[in-house]
Amino acid sequence: MRSGASDAGAQRTGRSSTGPRRSAAGGSGRSDSSSRVKTERSAGRQAPWVSEDITGEELDRQTINELRTLPDGLALATARHLVAIEQALEDEDYSTARAHSDYVRKHAGRVAAVREACAIVHYAAGDFTQALADFRAVSRMRGGNSYVPIMADCERGLGRPQRAVELLRAFEGPQPRGGQGSDASTRVEGLIVLAGARSDMGQADAAVLTLKVPELTRLPAGTDRARLQYAYADALLRVGRSTEAQEWMERAAGSDLNGATDAEERCLELAALNQ
Repeated sequence: MRSGASDAGAQRTGRSSTGPRRSAAGGSGRSDSSSRVKTERSAGRQAPWVSEDITGEELDRQTINELRTLPDGLALATARHLVAIEQALEDEDYSTARAHSDYVRKHAGRVAAVREACAIVHYAAGDFTQALADFRAVSRMRGGNSYVPIMADCERGLGRPQRAVELLRAFEGPQPRGGQGSDASTRVEGLIVLAGARSDMGQADAAVLTLKVPELTRLPAGTDRARLQYAYADALLRVGRSTEAQEWMERAAGSDLNGATDAEERCLELAALNQ
């Protein structure tokens, strides 16, 4: 389940690209979610039901390697539950996802991939307090700054934009040379969350300046550039610069090779607004 933090953050891009991801816990999942949380006997413990089609081999190699620190039987069971979590999140079935995450946290919570999965479930469900605690834990386990943007977004979800800004100080200013800075995706996410925090604090002009960075045009076409341009267009719209917003939204649509945003739809809206 590695890269879940960045993936979860990337899913935020859309109609509220500079706002925290706010899924109503238990309110936006499938109506039959509770019936899917079945249980089976596993080594004398109650475990959420996992489809026989899930083998655990669906996980990425890094996650599988991390699970090898567990006893064989527990490693396999945990792997299958992690895949079940991913499938439940795709269905926005947060009740089922939480059942699986609670189980693997209880039995394998010292594995970074497990804590990451738990964090993602809580984040997706809008439980920002628990998500923040879990992201902090996995950040300590793995090191680096790749979890800082999503941790800052949790602070925003908790109504603490100033704390989000403090976390994201390292993402302000030009990207350091010589490989000393964050990777492109992490930096883009950091800038977007930072701009959102500025907007939360009523600093709309500062949000625009936060996103006016060389990466707007220097990044290769793809999801990162599209998300950054999309967020910049939204920030421009918030300060009344609708013509420029339309221009940058069109650029975002052209950059979005994988359909990660709804930029094409927004272009139509902005074109109608500017008529």
